[in-house]
Amino acid sequence: MDFGRLITAMVTPFDGDGEINWDVTSQLVDYLIEEQKSEALVVCGTTGESPTLSDEEKLQLFSFVLEKANGRCKIIAGTGSNNTKHSIHLTKEAEKIGVDGVLLVVPYYNKPNQEGLFQHFSAIASETSLPVMLYNVPGRTGVSMSVDTTLRLAEIPNIVATKECASVDQVTLIASACSDDFRVYTGDDSAGLASLAVGGYGIISVASHVVGAQMSEMIYAYTSGNVQRAGKIHRQLFPIFKGLFECPQPLPNPSAVKYALSLKGLPVGGVRLPLISPTEAEAAFIEALFH
Repeated sequence: MDFGRLITAMVTPFDGDGEINWDVTSQLVDYLIEEQKSEALVVCGTTGESPTLSDEEKLQLFSFVLEKANGRCKIIAGTGSNNTKHSIHLTKEAEKIGVDGVLLVVPYYNKPNQEGLFQHFSAIASETSLPVMLYNVPGRTGVSMSVDTTLRLAEIPNIVATKECASVDQVTLIASACSDDFRVYTGDDSAGLASLAVGGYGIISVASHVVGAQMSEMIYAYTSGNVQRAGKIHRQLFPIFKGLFECPQPLPNPSAVKYALSLKGLPVGGVRLPLISPTEAEAAFIEALFH
């Protein structure tokens, strides 16, 4: 399964009451595919505010986005959690809906050891025929999956990729040792070009909501050998990559990118508590990123 090189971790649009806004979700899917050149969408990942979505809402989103995309891009369902049994259940339900793959996050809060991580992911993979992408994000989960554990899991036939947010070093080590058909993605926009340079395959992005077309150009400039052009685009986009997370002090994702989308004319709404929308100063900083 080739999910493509530019994947957007899609936000979940909400209305004024904090419920899913289906009309805007429809607009957003078209916009990400047609205007921002997303080759796949992660639905109900971290950027989609998965911790505050019910299972019913997640399954509705998987089905809705899959139907709306209508084969124009791949749909990857965020079905991971810190409960193996629950992750298996949600993965099976997503498979029934017909998604193209699942994203499974390293279990958070309960902090399993490396063998626990291996057993968690291998148990889920054994219960589905879908392609599985691992998701290592130690800044959110409190534990980092090691290179060795990732490589062990990569030997399981339907575990086909990993989203790596630990470091470019980790991307380097995995890409150096995995098989050619195992794909390593970075989940850090600002590390995208560097990850490609050390053997990464693509980027699972937040910034691609608003600068996806430029990111796609950067990726394909690099892969076609135009490294100078890729570097120039990266340098131009770097303030946005950093600013959407630091504006001007750390702002939890996806508060900033949702506000940025509103500036683009897509009213995706606010965020669900415990996240909050940008302050006036933060909003002004985000606006300045695009002028």
